Amino acid sequence: MNNNIQVYYSNKSKLVALLLCFFLGTLGLHRIYIGRKQGGLLMLALTVVGWITAGLGIGGALTLIVGIWALVDLIALCIGKLTDDQGRPLKFGA
Repeated sequence: MNNNIQVYYSNKSKLVALLLCFFLGTLGLHRIYIGRKQGGLLMLALTVVGWITAGLGIGGALTLIVGIWALVDLIALCIGKLTDDQGRPLKFGA
């Protein structure tokens, strides 16, 4: 019985994604980098709308939501649960 399992890794770096998420997480650049463009652009749009509407009272809530989303993504990246757009785990290193 052959139990060899071949794992194909993404060509995207886990380290780069972690750094982008840690420093620019609310902008969604880490998601855009790993190929999850829709989620990344949504994070970016919500952050920008939050900045624009900060004086109206809803901007804080939007940025809080995106901040929590970025924190969840950071944890998911650390434990290897956030994959690229094709479901492949990110490679180690740069």
